[in-house]
Amino acid sequence: MHTFKQQWLGNVRADLLAGIVVGLALIPEALAFAFIVGVDPRVALYASFTIAVITSFVGGRPGLISAATGAMALVLVSLMANHGLQYVLAATILTGIIQLILGSLGVANLMRFIPNSVMLGFVNALGIMIFITQMPYLLGSSMMTYIFAVVTLILVYAVPRFFTAIPAPLIAIVVMTTVALLSGVKLQTIGDLGTMPSSLPMFFLPDIPLNLETLKIILPYSLALSVVGLLESLLTSQVLDDMTATPSNKNREARGQGIANFITGFFGGMAGCALIGQSVINIKSGGMGRLSTLTAGVFLIFLIIVLGDVVVKIPMPVLAGVMIMVSMTTFNWGSFKFLRQAPKSESIVMLITVAIILYTHNLAIGVVIGVILSALFFVAKISRVTVTKNAGVYRIKGPLFFASTTKFIQSFDDTAEKEIIIDFGDSQLWDESAVGAIFKVKQKLEAKGTDVTIRGLNASSEILYKKLL
Repeated sequence: MHTFKQQWLGNVRADLLAGIVVGLALIPEALAFAFIVGVDPRVALYASFTIAVITSFVGGRPGLISAATGAMALVLVSLMANHGLQYVLAATILTGIIQLILGSLGVANLMRFIPNSVMLGFVNALGIMIFITQMPYLLGSSMMTYIFAVVTLILVYAVPRFFTAIPAPLIAIVVMTTVALLSGVKLQTIGDLGTMPSSLPMFFLPDIPLNLETLKIILPYSLALSVVGLLESLLTSQVLDDMTATPSNKNREARGQGIANFITGFFGGMAGCALIGQSVINIKSGGMGRLSTLTAGVFLIFLIIVLGDVVVKIPMPVLAGVMIMVSMTTFNWGSFKFLRQAPKSESIVMLITVAIILYTHNLAIGVVIGVILSALFFVAKISRVTVTKNAGVYRIKGPLFFASTTKFIQSFDDTAEKEIIIDFGDSQLWDESAVGAIFKVKQKLEAKGTDVTIRGLNASSEILYKKLL
């Protein structure tokens, strides 16, 4: 009960104000994602509303903002182009089911296998991507566009020095929009990106045949969406954990993402997941509880249905200025120190993770390749087995497994003694390849007339040796 009150009522005023800021910031993002997929703006806006509201109740990270996202939009492009909206909605429903199952199986426990270097690459790539996505609203525009963006940035950074009762991004948006309207200056606005829906989302079943053929079409997309969505959501959750020095229930977050996507598909929304940019805005604006996420979703639908005529007049350079602040906050500036001080392998992993994410615009691909690369570097590092010889005793130092067996076997190529002892007192047998390598060495030497004695195996190595030999 105490946790419930703390998460919902422990930060009411700041959560409400932060949610309002996020609600405003969600609109241009959702419209852009709808454009990427090739769907009506309502599909992304409804998704952002339903996912934000649902995850505020069932998610595992208070203050996390989930909605329609670019990562999920990219996965859906070909499905929409080849099969249409109804299949996109069906894939969203199936995505929710898969995520719910994965969350129930404890998928978040795999987070511990993501190295810090990959996390840094993920965060820095997102910061850069957020910055890059704002450039179309600025580059090649009028001088007034740049002025509004720069002044917005100045306000966002300067206001908190003198006034903290209202989030600086909200003040900047209201002030600069008012200035734009009163001055009559011509700027690109939210209304230029797409039309606003005029009604609440309604429940309906996707109009598709319920057969195996449909499942074959949507399953590959749903699996990809599930992985991308959970990866981005769990990593974003970890980033917020670090920012706020508070823990979160990541398996619950995974289940919550599944529930949200499952329901969203029945209300005409596309699949979504956590948004690190809006989540950072929320935290930086003071939003720490579930109320901030709920407010963001409710205020979003209030804006587009009740205040749609006002919202469409908000200048894009102003929102771009706010998002540039988010990109600069998201980027981990300590990474430059990390590059100087960390082992070269970890620096390489971080840089490659950033490069792949920026090249593919796919967070999942970048993170997975980063993890694989880290694993390969780790394997290379620990596979340095050494064999020293002294009076017929060969001492093995280092773990013996698939990556170190070649050097181990080669160490006995020139052995000519009649009797030798292979001492594993400073080693450990890790897999079947290790036992197979020992057997190969013994077989080769005994064929030459050498008597081989194995000693020094610890308890677990002894069990493996006897089991497989």
